[in-house]
Amino acid sequence: MAGTDEDTVAAADDALYVLTAVLLTPAKFPSVLGDDYPEACAALGLPPLADGYGLVLGQDGDGARWTVVIDDVSLVAVAVASWDCGMEYDLSPDERTVVTALPGWPLAVAVAAPDVPAPHDPDPESAGLPPLTPPDTAVWGPAQRRLGADEIAFQWARWREQVDDADFPAPAGGSGPGDGAEQEGGADAEDSEAVPGARGAATGVPGHAGVRRVLAEARSYVDTPPPLGRVRSSFAPGDARTLRADGPGWSLVARTDDIAFVLLDEEPGEVLPVGRGPELPGLLDALDKMAVRPS
Repeated sequence: MAGTDEDTVAAADDALYVLTAVLLTPAKFPSVLGDDYPEACAALGLPPLADGYGLVLGQDGDGARWTVVIDDVSLVAVAVASWDCGMEYDLSPDERTVVTALPGWPLAVAVAAPDVPAPHDPDPESAGLPPLTPPDTAVWGPAQRRLGADEIAFQWARWREQVDDADFPAPAGGSGPGDGAEQEGGADAEDSEAVPGARGAATGVPGHAGVRRVLAEARSYVDTPPPLGRVRSSFAPGDARTLRADGPGWSLVARTDDIAFVLLDEEPGEVLPVGRGPELPGLLDALDKMAVRPS
């Protein structure tokens, strides 16, 4: 949600017309920038401070794109929460909170400031640094895979209704989908365009090697904590939590009281559902206990 026209903050040698803002913290960061918080910070040339940052995106008086990094995280959190509720909020950070002003935008922004030239990169001489640009999501890759996982977490109910628990194969000697180990299943993909570039939920093959690898790497996180932000826990209805875990070439989205979905770099556009079985609940609970949570 964009800020108001009057929202301004000092950027470089001019005022910045604020368009939007995002958090860059261990518990909440633009996952398109990396698999974890330190990687996301590195993409912007920032040290991974424990308290994180707020990223304020806007245009200067000439229309140039700028990303102003501030250390007043709570101010940005309040602004984002207000905008999400459809409320206006005057995001005007104190100049003393500005850490740096970076040319360009690291994320795609669909709006523009009124009465200034169209968004464009700053003049190289005045910027001093190469401009930030959003990751290329035109083709399937790590950035698009993470965006897909974001969308599944946001639209969980929509994706979950595509999966019939009966699609998960029962193990030999078992009586149903809850009696075996984690099981890969399938779902109809007619309504799966929400994931950028996705062809839909995979038809899944029991014993999928990629899913086995993801679950093994996720289990390893419990014993050997990964970089900060690799595993995040957020609100979900009831007593459940929404879990998000990422690793080299994979993303996992799950509800602690339900199934999981896996996306892989090597499986362009595919979404692989993973049934609960007797092992997945324990894994999800263990990941939730060590996950970073919003403060």
